Amino acid sequence: MNNTKTIDWRSEIDSASQRLGERAGHFLRETPLWKLPAAALGIDAPGAEIWLKLEHMQISGSFKARGMMNRLLANDIPQSGVIVASGGNAGIATAAAARALGVPCQVFLPGVSPEAKRARLRALGAEVVVVGELYPDALAACLTRQKESGALLTHAYDQPEVVAGAGTLGREIEQQGGLPDSVLVSVGGGGLIGGLAGWFEKRARVVALEPEKAPTLFRAREAGEPVDVGVGGIAADSLGARRIGSIAWEITQRQVQDALLLSDESIRAAQQWLWKELKLAVEPAAALPLAALQAGAYVPRAGEKVCLIVCGANVDPATVA
Repeated sequence: MNNTKTIDWRSEIDSASQRLGERAGHFLRETPLWKLPAAALGIDAPGAEIWLKLEHMQISGSFKARGMMNRLLANDIPQSGVIVASGGNAGIATAAAARALGVPCQVFLPGVSPEAKRARLRALGAEVVVVGELYPDALAACLTRQKESGALLTHAYDQPEVVAGAGTLGREIEQQGGLPDSVLVSVGGGGLIGGLAGWFEKRARVVALEPEKAPTLFRAREAGEPVDVGVGGIAADSLGARRIGSIAWEITQRQVQDALLLSDESIRAAQQWLWKELKLAVEPAAALPLAALQAGAYVPRAGEKVCLIVCGANVDPATVA
């Protein structure tokens, strides 16, 4: 599966779903798909329906559980266990999967990662190493350590098994509710949008959403190739990749037309709205899809079925209100 251009992603996602169902059914949850009229979210689009895919209720608090467990199940795990660099969510998902399988786990985090995520990792039994300030710093240290230990490397977003695992989320949405017209999804390194675009292809319009201060895919599209970008802002812990992943880049070039940027202010407002109005305590990265609607970056058509991916909830509840 090294040449991702030749991968039949729908087939790989079907295989991942079967693998996870057979060997990790106790570990993963089928998360709710909540269908609401657009007006319930303050969106003026006659007859439009907004679907909230509540993936923040997944084991480990984010969609990452799917890809990380698929990666572990698809490979032999050495005695040294597994190792990952993460802004937090991929590490938590890897640690949870490793604990379920009874293998050691080491997680490298950047300084920007919140204490809530570090505490969660320690509670899961992972060895936590904090290095540098941003995700690329943690990744470099992780790769050095992996060469020394021989542990199985789980990449936060740029491995075929991780992308296929994430794609099972799209498969689940279609099984639960049918085919949406559009799917709005946050982008960091691109594992989630790669999986969703790989599943939906162009049968649904997949829309990439990024913070203005972490625009990996947006800048890559401007340049015509993946490039390094500066990373900061409210969602840097979850969407803090410096460059779009090579797998996501290849898939989105073929399957994704729209890449939109959102301000930190609009993301924060959507995060607060989700808590105040719907009592959903989610991290900033999970609020981008609603922010796109409320800020007018994405305007639904009359009667459109728009699916918002609420991707993670690894957040200190005290920071949400």
